[in-house]
Amino acid sequence: MGSGIRTQPPAWGAGPASLGPALPPAGEHRRRWRRAGWRRLAGLAVLGLILALAGCSAAGGTGGAAPGGGAAAAGSSPGGGGAGSGGEAAGGAGAGGARGPLTYLVCFDPGGQSDIEARRQQPHLERLLGRQVAIEYKVGGGGALCWSELVRSRTDGSVVAGINLPHIILQPLQQQTGYRTEQIEPVVLFQSTPLGLAVPASSPYRTLDEFIAAAKANPGAITVGGSGTFSGHHVATVRLEKLAGIDLTYVPFSGAAPQITAFLGGHVVAVFANSNDLVRYRDRIRVLGIAADERFPGLPGAPTFREQGIDLVERIDRGVGVPAGTPPQVIAELEKAFLTIARDPAIRAQMEEQGFVPLAMGHAESKAYIEQVTATYKALVQDLQQ
Repeated sequence: MGSGIRTQPPAWGAGPASLGPALPPAGEHRRRWRRAGWRRLAGLAVLGLILALAGCSAAGGTGGAAPGGGAAAAGSSPGGGGAGSGGEAAGGAGAGGARGPLTYLVCFDPGGQSDIEARRQQPHLERLLGRQVAIEYKVGGGGALCWSELVRSRTDGSVVAGINLPHIILQPLQQQTGYRTEQIEPVVLFQSTPLGLAVPASSPYRTLDEFIAAAKANPGAITVGGSGTFSGHHVATVRLEKLAGIDLTYVPFSGAAPQITAFLGGHVVAVFANSNDLVRYRDRIRVLGIAADERFPGLPGAPTFREQGIDLVERIDRGVGVPAGTPPQVIAELEKAFLTIARDPAIRAQMEEQGFVPLAMGHAESKAYIEQVTATYKALVQDLQQ
């Protein structure tokens, strides 16, 4: 650059050094340029042919289906049980969906029910779909932040999210959440947890009647923790207030895990908790009432609310959803994989032992169920807003 050295054009022939490169005669000069031009054109043609063949080979490698089902996903770990390995996959990406990793959004804190189930499903999904499954946490707004992201995601089956009822119904009815219930297409519902009202084992309230009497004597003084605003826990608290004629103070948390941590730490007087948390901590708590039709098998000593004269039945249903507009064949592929897991006898037994109620509701059944319970929850909107 600053050295003054200049590169010279290639010499056609050797000439005296003092005179620089010698030029060929004019006719020979033109012939050589023509030959060089043809060589350059031929080279470019060969290069284009090579690139075209390489592109066709790559397209065939990714798009062709393996003999046992859909093609193995790009980025899947070796030996991950793709569609061609023993025919176990539910179709992989061959059903027309995304071919890369599947992102599984968990809408609540790690350690909660949604996280537990996603982690349980993860290795089975990778085997059945022949794709890597990456779990990501999107926590905030009682799940609203996560579901808002879901409905803005691509509709190619590359993103799914855990869904909770009644959360995805009640939240859009109450406030601007960034999503609407109908923008979430349910794939399956795979789990339920009846709710129960619990106090610490050291609490002075030994029965539901004593709890209600204290709440009547001190309106608003008793705090009840739940997993979020406009969640099933919130609904259960409001319904208990209405049915028992009491005034409680509901304290929402960002998920079931922090809710239980706060409760066990003495930060709230009572908690409406999921059945698996009640089972897990049964030695440290006292369950005053189960919001179910009948006694829960994991807590046979805990009476239902109905046994005690209060018609309160409330549960959280969990499943997985995709954005509205996702093609039917993509939903069907995911549905098949999730239902295979949900119907596995060993997995169901494991869930029951932990205090969950296994479900196996497919796409159409889940969609109809959501439409049915939406009408029920719409009637509660005014009570929740008070």
